[in-house]
Amino acid sequence: MDYSSIQAILIALHETEGIGWKTLDKIYQHGLSPEMVTYRDKEWKEIGLSVEIAQKLSCELAESVDKVCRKLSVWKDGRMGVITIFDAGYPDMLKSSPQAPWVLYTFGDQELLDTPSIAMVGTRVPTAYGRKVASLLTEDLIGLGICVVSGMARGIDSVIHETALRCKGHTIAVLGAGIDVIYPPENRSLYEEISREGLIVSEYPPGTKAHPGFFPQRNRIIAGLTWGTLVVEADARSGSLITADAALEAGRDVYAVPGPITSPKSRGTLDLIKQGAKLVTAGKDIAEEYGWQVKCHHRDEEVHPDGVGAGSGKDNLGLTNDESELYHMLQQGPRTLDELLGESRWNFGLLHSVLLSLIIKKQITQLPGAIYKII
Repeated sequence: MDYSSIQAILIALHETEGIGWKTLDKIYQHGLSPEMVTYRDKEWKEIGLSVEIAQKLSCELAESVDKVCRKLSVWKDGRMGVITIFDAGYPDMLKSSPQAPWVLYTFGDQELLDTPSIAMVGTRVPTAYGRKVASLLTEDLIGLGICVVSGMARGIDSVIHETALRCKGHTIAVLGAGIDVIYPPENRSLYEEISREGLIVSEYPPGTKAHPGFFPQRNRIIAGLTWGTLVVEADARSGSLITADAALEAGRDVYAVPGPITSPKSRGTLDLIKQGAKLVTAGKDIAEEYGWQVKCHHRDEEVHPDGVGAGSGKDNLGLTNDESELYHMLQQGPRTLDELLGESRWNFGLLHSVLLSLIIKKQITQLPGAIYKII
């Protein structure tokens, strides 16, 4: 194998029909090892796999791993790639979210995975108001240097990607199909432009056709990659609300655009606002939640080439005063979110923002149970 055997085995298992996230988690808890390519039915069954899957793996895994290595060799010098949860390039924001994908397939600029990002989603059948608002807010966020993440669906998603590209900004499209499957078909030119100028991401193996059940799963990735999710326009049963729920489950912020109370397409966003989502009428409404991060991202003259800041507000780790204070708390040992709230006496919004920044800067990591510790 010319690729790390553990990663190749993980990708091969991930691409095996009948193996989903929970089965992979069961195998991971047992312990992935290169010896798995020699496992017979008995060993697989001892892990807890079904007879059918055990037989399939004992017969096919070694060949599947070789196919993975050949595919990665072909992709090596192109713009298509694969990132496993064990790779350094796997985005920290996504890794800290529930049921983080074991494998990500990418097409385009992988570096965008660690760019400050906001998810923007909405109905597939928008009103003229929804289209206008989506375009204006995307322009605002792009102007602040924020990458916008959406699902390349019809309607609001398409408007968001198109506006980001027109403004020469960064955008990521997360697909509910294989990385090489264009859905909806009419978005072919948009797909091609995003693959050149932005990034396309999917957890589904190449060739996987779009399926209604894939889109709710896709939405957790959209939410997991970002600081927060902005719902632009949505009715009461919109799939965009699934993305908002995924954001909440991941401990991220939720924003919503108000709309006419007489419009069915505004019922979902108005309900979100009633439930506590921050009302947004301009990009600055989101930027003020992360203003210090956006400022640091923009003012290149205040940041060293290695990403470590300079100036009186930084210490020798390149952290802001707030980041440094929180980092020193965690030097005393891992802390839960509640413990950090008590020790810092900060409000939840500030604490969450600083924690995310330290994760992005690879200074701390989040463990199960909302426990944080220094890397």
